[in-house]
Amino acid sequence: MARDNLKNRDNWQTESGPAGLSGQAEQSVIDVFSEAFENTDYQIIKSPKNLKHIYDNVVLPLDTQSKIYTPSEKTLTIAKERGWGVTPDFCIMNKKTGKFLFGEIKRQDGWVEGGTQSDGRGNAHERMCKLFSPGLIKVYRSISKIEDVSILPFWVIFMGNITRDPKRNREIYLWFDSFQNNYYMWRPNTDGSEMVKFFFDHLAPYLEN
Repeated sequence: MARDNLKNRDNWQTESGPAGLSGQAEQSVIDVFSEAFENTDYQIIKSPKNLKHIYDNVVLPLDTQSKIYTPSEKTLTIAKERGWGVTPDFCIMNKKTGKFLFGEIKRQDGWVEGGTQSDGRGNAHERMCKLFSPGLIKVYRSISKIEDVSILPFWVIFMGNITRDPKRNREIYLWFDSFQNNYYMWRPNTDGSEMVKFFFDHLAPYLEN
C-alpha cells in the first residue's frame, strides 16, 4: 500500500475515531470515506454510472427473441436512455491505478435482544445475491480492473440490526464462503474508524497495482 495512504489512515483513526465522529454509527458511508480519503490516492463516488447500461446491448439467442415482446426500434431506444443496468450505491477508486471497487449498502432490521426471529424479515440482504451471478461478476471485473480471483470486485456494507441477527449473520457468512473480506458489518453504536481500517487492511491492496 502506498506510504501516504497508510499515513493518512493512521492519522484519520487517531483524529476522527470515536470522538471525531461523536459516536454517530449512522453517519453515512460516503461521509466517512470522503473524510478518510483526504490527501490519499483514493476517492469514493456516490451512485457511479459505470454499470448503468450493461444490459442495453445484451444479444439474446434468436430462439428467445422470437418468444418475447419486441418493441419498435424507436421505443427501445427511448427505453434504454434511462439505462438498462445497475447503479451501485458507491464505488471506491484508486486514482493512480484507475481500479474500482463497487459497493452496496444494505440496511435491514434483525432479531436482537427483546425481539423475535420474525423481526429479521426483509430481503435487502438477499437482493445483493445477484452480485454473485457469473455474468455480473464478469462485467464488474472488466470495468473495475480487479482480475485477482482471490477477491470479489464488490464490497457490501450491512447496517442496522441485521448485523447482530444470529440467523442472518450465519446466512451471509455461508454465502460469502472464502470471500469474507468482501462484506463488512457496521454494527450499531460503533463509528466508522474500524470500517476504514478494514478497507485499508483487506481491500486497498487489490486496488494498488
